Amino acid sequence: MDEQENVISVIEYDGNDPIILLEKELRRLPDIQAARVVAGYDGEPSEVHIVASPNKAPKQLVRDIQSVAIASFGFDIDRRRISIVQIDAPEVDFILDRDFRPLILGITSETTGLRSTVKVSLQYEDTQALGFAEGSVASAARHRLIAQATLDALRQLEPLAESLDVDAAQVVRIGGADVAVTTVIFVLPPDEQIVSGSAIVRQNNEADAIARAVLDATNRRLNILVNKQN
Repeated sequence: MDEQENVISVIEYDGNDPIILLEKELRRLPDIQAARVVAGYDGEPSEVHIVASPNKAPKQLVRDIQSVAIASFGFDIDRRRISIVQIDAPEVDFILDRDFRPLILGITSETTGLRSTVKVSLQYEDTQALGFAEGSVASAARHRLIAQATLDALRQLEPLAESLDVDAAQVVRIGGADVAVTTVIFVLPPDEQIVSGSAIVRQNNEADAIARAVLDATNRRLNILVNKQN
């Protein structure tokens, strides 16, 4: 098959994955730092893994999780399926004297046989970077490749982004809008933290929304790391 270059096509999802939406709602709870929900064969949550601050008793956290799950999504989760790790993360004292917010210049893909290469171009101030990610041409892999290429470009603009890795990237339907949702892992030895970002899909351009969601997930945290380093 001849090599082709084209703008990434629209990826179709049912847009209503309740497991992803439940994870996002759990991360909104004040004392929860990270959440991962594992679905069983029936589509119901089979495991819920939580990283939380020590400000609230584990039993109360479990009740809060169960309340969100049953009230918002109709999931009646057994408390034995919920695991909680509490970490005392100290407050970070910093002043944001640098607003690190790269701009997206373009997103393209190249397809050769069963492999696809995604390119994401970013700019920060006068510096441009081109990130790459390679993987399967399968439609289910495209959003993740966009997120990985975005991080690759981000690492070239800011070396501290080497601590980042993509956890997941999808487009979901919320209300009357399609929303790109990404989760990114910050590796800060000996700890790992998961943060999420989101962006509204504009003009059916899901690729652009995925890249913006990655930047939404990373911008504030990178600002903290940059200013701590300085």
